[in-house]
Order: sequence, then structure tokens, then C-alpha cells
Amino acid sequence: MQPKSSPIDFTYRTAPEDLPEWMDEPCSYEDFRACLIDLSQVNRLTRAYRPTLRFLDHLIEVQRPSKPLRIVDVGCGGGDMLRHIATWARHRGVAAVLTGIDLNPHAARVAREFSSSDSGIEWITGDAFSYAPLDGIDIVLSSLFTHHLPEPEIVYFLAWMESTARRGWFINDLCRERTPFRLFTVLAKAMRWHRFVQHDGPVSFRRSFREDDWQRMIAAAGIDLASAKIERRLPGRLCVGRLR
Repeated sequence: MQPKSSPIDFTYRTAPEDLPEWMDEPCSYEDFRACLIDLSQVNRLTRAYRPTLRFLDHLIEVQRPSKPLRIVDVGCGGGDMLRHIATWARHRGVAAVLTGIDLNPHAARVAREFSSSDSGIEWITGDAFSYAPLDGIDIVLSSLFTHHLPEPEIVYFLAWMESTARRGWFINDLCRERTPFRLFTVLAKAMRWHRFVQHDGPVSFRRSFREDDWQRMIAAAGIDLASAKIERRLPGRLCVGRLR
């Protein structure tokens, strides 16, 4: 009889370098595209866009913008979030200039393919920290991005957002808990999602966060903890945001 493997400890975050995700490695465009198609289905089923859209609703309730909002999505992948934001902006009557940035050269290609020709969304391949439009940035967003980074880079990202975004910033990521980890593992197999999704989804939960992680990193970035809101959202999300 083979010995049972030890249960996974969710007390502490597993560092990305200790548990790689396949999607972070070099892969073909076809695999990357197929993975993003299935991730889009994951996000629809889990209504993953809601926390970010609620943040934007709150932002315009606090102060209705008098000019177009320049919104930047860091680690935009195939662009699902920005396409939802474009719809949100139309429904709210809010003018918005939307930009998606991703280091992976496949991302912009997929995003353009999945977007209508008149979407008006700009897709950029490159380092977000080097992006500095002349008219500045109002809001910086990210979704399922920070768990790909080691902690020092997250601290740098927080500090960069704080110094860059005029109106506020919002991070939409996962909560490191056993139940969503298990549910996703079962669902991914049942739905026969792409092998990257089946592997990387559970890994992402192990590389994600709890409230004390964000409190520590926010403080390390020199941001007043009282000014940032950390909130769990079902299913399996832990979001961090700040309005100015």
C-alpha cells in the first residue's frame, strides 16, 4: 500500500518559484489561446468580473468623472475584463479610455482577435511600469495577476499603483482556502478544460493570499492600511482596492 500524501497546508502562501504555472512558461499561441478561452468560461461561471465592476460603480458614485476615465488593466491576458468594463461604461454613460498591458506577446494578439474592431481598446505588449501616457492614468486594475508575482514584486506593484493612479486602484485575485481549491480541481476536470487550466487553477489558489498577506504587503509599500479595503468575494476571491 502506498503511503498517503500529506495534506496541503494553506496557512502560508506557496511562492511562484516553488510551484510554477504552465501558462507562465513558453508555449504555443494555440495553447495560450485555447487556455484563455477556457479561462473566460471559468470567469463567466464564477462571475469573476463583479468585484471590479462594483469598485468602478463606487468610484463614479463618489465622484462622477468630468472627463474620460483612463483605465489600465495590468496583466490583461485575453482582455475579458476590459471588454466587460467597456460594456459597463456604455451602460453607465461614462466615457473611458481603456488600455490592456501584458508581458506575454501572445496576449495582445488574442485580445485583438476576441475584441470587436470598433472596441476602441488599446492592447500593449510590454512592462506596465514603463507605460506613462501624457495625460496620465486614472485607475489601475489587475485581475488574477498578482499571484503570479513574488512578494517583493507585489510590493513594488502596490507602490507603483499608489503613485500612478489618480482616482484609485483595484486588485481582483484569489483567496487561499482549501474549499475553493478543491471545488475548482473537481470542476476543471469535469468540464474538461484545457490542461493548463486544470494544472494552473489549483496552483493559483496555493500561490494566492489571505488578509494578513495583503496587510503586510500594503504596509511594506508605504500605503496607509486604513486607506485600502481588503474584502472577500464569493466564490474564492480576495480583492484589494483604494479610492482617492
